[in-house]
Amino acid sequence: MPRLAQVGGAAGTASALEFITSPSALADVGPQALGLTYWFDAPITGGAYDVVVRLTGRRLDVSEARTPADDFVARATLSAVQPGSGRTSLTHRVVGKAPGRWRVTAEAIAIHKGGDRSDVVRLPSAEAVGTSTFALVATMRAPGVVLGAWPAMVAIGVVLALVLQGFLSRVHGLAPAEVTVLALVATALGAVGAKLYYRLTHMQEPGNRSLAGLSVQGFVITATATFVIGGTVQGVAVGHLLDATVPALLVGQAVGRLGCLLGGCCAGVPTRSRWGVWSSDRRIGTRRVPVQLMESAAAGALALITTVIAWLVPTSWGGLLFVGGLAAYVVVRQVLFPLRGLPRATRHGRRVTLAVALIAATGALMTPLFG
Repeated sequence: MPRLAQVGGAAGTASALEFITSPSALADVGPQALGLTYWFDAPITGGAYDVVVRLTGRRLDVSEARTPADDFVARATLSAVQPGSGRTSLTHRVVGKAPGRWRVTAEAIAIHKGGDRSDVVRLPSAEAVGTSTFALVATMRAPGVVLGAWPAMVAIGVVLALVLQGFLSRVHGLAPAEVTVLALVATALGAVGAKLYYRLTHMQEPGNRSLAGLSVQGFVITATATFVIGGTVQGVAVGHLLDATVPALLVGQAVGRLGCLLGGCCAGVPTRSRWGVWSSDRRIGTRRVPVQLMESAAAGALALITTVIAWLVPTSWGGLLFVGGLAAYVVVRQVLFPLRGLPRATRHGRRVTLAVALIAATGALMTPLFG
């Protein structure tokens, strides 16, 4: 069993059905919901399967006449499960039911795509007894998901970015205190811009009050504008400011993407490859393309390269390092996007963005050589 699969549950070792639980301080906070995870091993023969799980729940601590809030029957489906993909978890949430202690049974079948009823494979049934939990935790938690990992890693990334930017600002002859204050303002405004950008590009989705749904594009655009405007107002050399900033942005991304892996967001597509990493998108836990780790590694490598250049050649770029480093990172993101499990928000946006980023990166590289 992969180590990450055991986070947030027993990974189906005690039972094929598990309840999502909350930290004790949040266990009785309302509203309440049921979070249920069914574990199974994908069939090893044939083509792709659809897995259908039927969950039947009955509340145990009923002191008065039973109501519809004391029972439920739910159905959860997982499409296109590849044979031999290994240990898989399917997490389903049940809302609108009475809080308390519940007994839930799970019955599951795997239906071969394109087959008939004779192709049905019955998966092991399971039963478990557990309690409802804080609905927000039930929504966010699943096996392989570390509660609070994403904001924690983002915070660490911000701190490391500020330290690196402060060091490079001295190299570029800037006042570290002024740069740090401007960076804190840019970070705060960037978070707002990240949320607004996400909402504008995902208008079809319902509103989200949590930190989920933040776009790195919105953050970078807003933060960059803040540095340019703020630096101009303060009389700072904007080119030097941006060149000292791009390694910090890349370090923040390198650390933040690790939070995505542990937090169950930006997950890669499922794969049967041995180099896949077991991870979760908060609903399905399975072996996936480790796209978060790939993007983190790329951002870290670009952070190292731009740091060395900003440190050793602080007077020769005038903002080109910022353009080149950021454009190179955008190229990496666009190349990796097809490996993510989320659909693109626009039809041609990836191709256009990739082309523009390639032109910008090439121009930033060629200008010092032939300018």
